[in-house]
Amino acid sequence: MNDNFTKLLQNSSQKEILEVLEDKLKKSEEPEFWKEKILPFTESILCVLLPLKEQNLLFNPEGEIVNTIDSELFYRWSDLVCLKTLAFIIQESNEKNTLVRTDYKSVDYKVINLEKLGVYLSSNRVNIIDEDSLDFPLSVYNLHQGMVTIIKNLLK
Repeated sequence: MNDNFTKLLQNSSQKEILEVLEDKLKKSEEPEFWKEKILPFTESILCVLLPLKEQNLLFNPEGEIVNTIDSELFYRWSDLVCLKTLAFIIQESNEKNTLVRTDYKSVDYKVINLEKLGVYLSSNRVNIIDEDSLDFPLSVYNLHQGMVTIIKNLLK
């Protein structure tokens, strides 16, 4: 497990996490290409996971209850297919005013703003209208795997 990143996720705001990542990116020797992609990617995940954490409603991609946010959970959701699924779960939950498709039953749920995640997914040619459509190019999927590797290296 990535202890530094876990501590950040558990004790910091989205803004603080992004600032740490940005600072580490500036000091790294990663090409500009990656630097421009990693912050919006990370923000799109955090804008959903952190509100779920605040509501004590974290879950993994299988819908199972998770008690604490950590780097492992972040990386599980950072998979592009899982991230798309998360967007659809939260969208449906927002529409029904209750958390759906998880092991949580009859819990208080506050609507989570999906704008940043939706914009991010759309900008990466992910179909946010049809959940069953796996239409994004393999190159986009591979790009995301590369970003996860860089984030892991920066936040060890």
